[in-house]
Amino acid sequence: MTATSRIHPTAEIEPDVDIGAGTSIWAHVHVRGPSRIGADCIVGEKTYIAYGVDIGDRVKLNAFVYVCFGVTIEQGVMVGAGAIFTNDVYPRATTADLSELRDSGPDEETRRTWVREGASVGAGAVVGCDLEIGRFAMVGMGATVTRSVPPFRLVVGTPALSIGCVCRCGQPFVRCKAGTVPEDGRYACPSCGRRYGLHGGQVQELDG
Repeated sequence: MTATSRIHPTAEIEPDVDIGAGTSIWAHVHVRGPSRIGADCIVGEKTYIAYGVDIGDRVKLNAFVYVCFGVTIEQGVMVGAGAIFTNDVYPRATTADLSELRDSGPDEETRRTWVREGASVGAGAVVGCDLEIGRFAMVGMGATVTRSVPPFRLVVGTPALSIGCVCRCGQPFVRCKAGTVPEDGRYACPSCGRRYGLHGGQVQELDG
């Protein structure tokens, strides 16, 4: 923890948590260690961050976000209120014969999740594990992410399906029928004018 980070007195910050300069941790947040939160971040009230989590610079986690072991959140990511990350593909409370409570720590079924730089995860979204949310992708509110999301892709629904692509600024620049790949071509953001090329579902930035 640095001298210039701002920690609310009700927040619980365990030992071995690295918090960058300019980061604000709000009321009743619980951060377990070891973990890392970068510089100039905002962690909203009642958010939980598990041990083993790595969060980059300038990340915004709104209130009531649950970030479990195995999640990496890169710089510039936005996570809306009430979003939930998961890390176990076959969760059980006990052994198969129900005679023993299983340990809550990671095991051979624990999977990792990566949220790449600039991406947004909408309020109330549930993010599965063993997947990646690509650079500047956008997950709609209440979506259930069960597979990786390509960079700049806009996904909504349960399960989350592609409905287009978004600009760095967040505005859609092309839309498509749910679950399909947007048509190849050159596009410009209607809001900021940034230009993109699209080929086989892959977005290329044309403005350097």
